[in-house]
Amino acid sequence: MPSISKKGFSMPESPIRKLVPYAEKAKKEGVKVIHLNIGQPDIKTPKIALDAVKNNTISVLSYSRTEGSEAYREKLARYYANHDIAVTAQDILVTTGGSEALSFTMGSIADSDDEIIIPEPFYANYNGFATAMGVTVVPVVSQIDNNFALPPIEEFEKLITPKTKAILICNPGNPTGYLYTREEIKKLAVIAKKHDLFLISDEVYREFTYDNKEHYSILQEPGMDEHAIIVDSVSKRYSMCGARIGCMVSKNKDVMKTALKFAQARLSPPTYAQIASEAALETPLSYFEDVKKEYVSRRNLLIGELEKIEGIKIGHPQGAFYCIAELPIKDTDVFAQWLLEEFRVDGETVMVAPAAGFYASEGLGKNQIRIAYVLDKERLKRAVFILKEALKSYKDQ
Repeated sequence: MPSISKKGFSMPESPIRKLVPYAEKAKKEGVKVIHLNIGQPDIKTPKIALDAVKNNTISVLSYSRTEGSEAYREKLARYYANHDIAVTAQDILVTTGGSEALSFTMGSIADSDDEIIIPEPFYANYNGFATAMGVTVVPVVSQIDNNFALPPIEEFEKLITPKTKAILICNPGNPTGYLYTREEIKKLAVIAKKHDLFLISDEVYREFTYDNKEHYSILQEPGMDEHAIIVDSVSKRYSMCGARIGCMVSKNKDVMKTALKFAQARLSPPTYAQIASEAALETPLSYFEDVKKEYVSRRNLLIGELEKIEGIKIGHPQGAFYCIAELPIKDTDVFAQWLLEEFRVDGETVMVAPAAGFYASEGLGKNQIRIAYVLDKERLKRAVFILKEALKSYKDQ
């Protein structure tokens, strides 16, 4: 029998999606599953974006430009200008989701077995993108005990080798909700320039910052034009995950010229989704004000309810809509499957994301879960109650 590739064999499973068969089986048995596992917002997509698709007059659904439509990229440049990020349409490459932007970035800057340093825990699919591109992820550990703040600079410098090409952060962070301070970004910029590295920032949650804290982009930092690469997306900003439109932003001409070659190989990003995304940029600021208020309210309720459970340790998110919770058990992979297969409260259970898949260091995160607070407050409260009852009943296996 022909064999699969080593790369395919080593491709990691998604810690978020690998439990789906168990959830689907439970649902077929009549169980109501409350999803805390996936960052799919329940916030309504702006009507202006949906109407742009419904009301367009396209008669031939043709290819778009490889780099994305000029009109959309021009509007994106104005969007970034409003966030004190000075770029032009030529500095922007539209991609099929932020995922493709990350893949193009890794492919453009790193060769096989080159290294990218990433503070962990990190978005689980970074492992997948790196594996697909032959890149080695080098983790630097951030700790729940200090709310996943940036690890000491000395820890980064210990890990830098001749194969190191970049440092990658998510700001605000998935899965932790951590928001990097201006001072932390400046420290990372110093390292990038000192060691001639790229600094990649996944900024898809830019709008979602709380407690009067402000987002500071790596492209706001002076002197970073040749080092900074932003990955972005409409998925969470406008509750448009299904549009699959993202972008890669950099003022480094060589990087963008190289990324364009990867983009040409996939032809073009989807036309209708670009139309929706371009229209979404007209969304009034009040939309984000209302959404932020809702997420803050949900966060506060979630953290308050979790803190009532004995033995739980929680990271306090300052942005995005996730938190990491450390549970008084040994293995949350086993626990999460048990919840779906065996545990019920009045015909309901919860689905969580085991956090080990958000780490690259073997053994870390085994007793943690990621919770996405993208549900209304009533369901969030119910979900935490079920989790509390589950922990009372669960016997470590």
